[in-house]
Amino acid sequence: METLRERLENVPQVGRVTWIGVRPEHGAPIEVLERAGVLADRGLERDRVSRRQGGKRQVTLIQAEHLDVIARLLGREGAIDPALLRRNVVVAGVNLIALRRMRFAIGGAVILEGTGTCEPCAKMDAALGEGAFHAMRGHGGITARVIEGGEIAIGDPVRALSYVG
Repeated sequence: METLRERLENVPQVGRVTWIGVRPEHGAPIEVLERAGVLADRGLERDRVSRRQGGKRQVTLIQAEHLDVIARLLGREGAIDPALLRRNVVVAGVNLIALRRMRFAIGGAVILEGTGTCEPCAKMDAALGEGAFHAMRGHGGITARVIEGGEIAIGDPVRALSYVG
């Protein structure tokens, strides 16, 4: 029988990037991109977060499947526009919580390390309407730091590499 650690280390699903966005300045609207450069120990190029080195919240990711869940919890039809959620990357096909304490690859070169959950903030109610903060609880995605930079693009695979506990 597998130990808990062995089960946590084995994430067989491979996801894919479905959306990329950056916010060049504080309070600026999200710029939706087809591809983005990723800077080691910084974040996505042109994103305001990438101006400083270090930190655990260099890239934020949300699960595509949760966009429908958030919409339903708000009583809406269809998925929520990812640009409203203030995340950098939307990923489909893999449970992002499984990657929270793992190193994982996006595309051929970029390696991220999941650092924690990306909890909703008070700005969600302003962006999506009353109740959005609570609708997003447990569905806000994860934060990550960039271990190895490169370029990511829509359609790139997202796969687990190693558990860092």
